[in-house]
Amino acid sequence: MLKVPPHQVAGHEAVDGKLGPLVDESGRFYKPLQDDERGSNEVAFYSSLSTNSGIPEHIRRFFPTFYGTQLIEASDGSGLKPHLVLEDLARGQVNPSIMDVKIGSRTWAPEASQKYVEKCLKKDRESSSLPLGFRISGLQIFRNKELGFWKPGKKAAQKLSTEEVKLVLRRFVSSNTLNDLDLEPDCGLASTVYGGSAGILSQLLELKAWFEDQTIYHFYACSILLVFEKELALEGRNPNAQIKLIDFAHVNEGRGVIDHNFLGGLCSLIKFVSEILTAPNEYKTEVSAKDGQKNLINTDNGVVADQENLINSGNGVVADQKNLTNAVNGVS
Repeated sequence: MLKVPPHQVAGHEAVDGKLGPLVDESGRFYKPLQDDERGSNEVAFYSSLSTNSGIPEHIRRFFPTFYGTQLIEASDGSGLKPHLVLEDLARGQVNPSIMDVKIGSRTWAPEASQKYVEKCLKKDRESSSLPLGFRISGLQIFRNKELGFWKPGKKAAQKLSTEEVKLVLRRFVSSNTLNDLDLEPDCGLASTVYGGSAGILSQLLELKAWFEDQTIYHFYACSILLVFEKELALEGRNPNAQIKLIDFAHVNEGRGVIDHNFLGGLCSLIKFVSEILTAPNEYKTEVSAKDGQKNLINTDNGVVADQENLINSGNGVVADQKNLTNAVNGVS
């Protein structure tokens, strides 16, 4: 029996007769293959990843398990369509808190058409992708059994300003229930979820070490999924914090060159997570929790900073990319 994924936070959803991913009870995730080259590109990447001896085993764990492709009935009722068959990353978790973070200040591949570049550039300019090198594509944060999840609209999440992104990263690991709009996130779970030898920061640093050397792939519009179980963290148990890389329709060959676009965004994310761990109570947001909640709820309005000086519109490269990479020297 196939069903709509209960914990999907970004991407196309299989609701209201639309085409989207499905899951089964055995722990497999079925992602529709796109009809154009993006579908074939993603299959090619997974096939390459599974056979490439140059990928260390400790790095492979950051990618979903790939089970090949399969023809199944599409969620939109259009008949049999090919789907990627992947590991269901939320399987076995009851109320997971999840954040989808799209990495890179540039979200299109070099061979993309001008129309597609303009489409991506518009999204990048309206988000934190340019100033930070990453943006939040979607999220859900478990509050408690009575309140359920705090899950802002995807459009609102993608248009978060720099300060709002900082606020959400703190809120993600806070123990207070977040039902009070004026409540400042307490970061009470930061040391359990972000910290420790098996925490999210440690995993991000492990991934960073690989990206500082790997020249096999260049990842455009790829996301890092952050997942943990808040209820376990509140009980003082292992919250099963993990990171996974997802979405590989725009992966290119590295051709011996380091992927500075992805590495810069990853370093920026590491910097913010590290700051929450080292000074959870010292950071003061420039927008209140109430203002942040207001912007998250309003899916039509987001705060957009003046980013004209940060981007060369001809190549989409952030001028301070080098500084983003160097910013985490103190935590690596």
